[in-house]
Amino acid sequence: MARKVLVLEDESSIRSFIVINLTRAGYEVIEAETGEEALEKLKDNSDIRVALLDIMLPGIDGFEVCRRIRATNTRIGIIMLTARSQEMDKVTGLMTGADDYVTKPFSPAELTARVDALYRRAGGGGPMEQPGEIYQEPFLLNTRNRTLEKNGQRIKLTQVEYSIMKMFMENPGKALSREEILDMVWGRDYFGELKIVDVNIRRLRLKIEDNAQNPTYINTVWGYGYKWGF
Repeated sequence: MARKVLVLEDESSIRSFIVINLTRAGYEVIEAETGEEALEKLKDNSDIRVALLDIMLPGIDGFEVCRRIRATNTRIGIIMLTARSQEMDKVTGLMTGADDYVTKPFSPAELTARVDALYRRAGGGGPMEQPGEIYQEPFLLNTRNRTLEKNGQRIKLTQVEYSIMKMFMENPGKALSREEILDMVWGRDYFGELKIVDVNIRRLRLKIEDNAQNPTYINTVWGYGYKWGF
């Protein structure tokens, strides 16, 4: 079965560079130059598992494409392509539903490693989870269909958010460092920054906490990391 990845990038030289390297790594690449074209390609290729989205685009930008994808699809892995100077864009991209970001210029090895990690998490390969449920009131995590409920109400999670919740619920009361969280959720071969942990946890708190400003489930361990505790 083809391993499909969408690449949305309006600069043809950068797009070609990405396509060549992902093709070498065994992916089938679906290309798009505009946000509108990317959304059409996604409709036509429902088996795309990972999308790389450039931020600066004519027409609708990468943030808006990310938001629209996330409105209907929580399973696909999304990587934002950002320029080195766009620090706020990284945070904005993650808060709109992206799982990761890659800063230009990037190496082929870095790009491929990021795509591989997200592809595995998005259900495109690797061992399937064993059936089961983890219940910690008021949360029920179903590891068979990778869903979360709070007080019986389904909470929409991205694959990264699901992985973070599973990690926390399997380690109740344990203080986990940002480095440990990065290893457990993103994998030991991850090239990125620790900040991605903080932004994803901020986004997750908005979904699961009664008051994200005063969290009761995901507690900050200052100068260290986070703890799942009540």
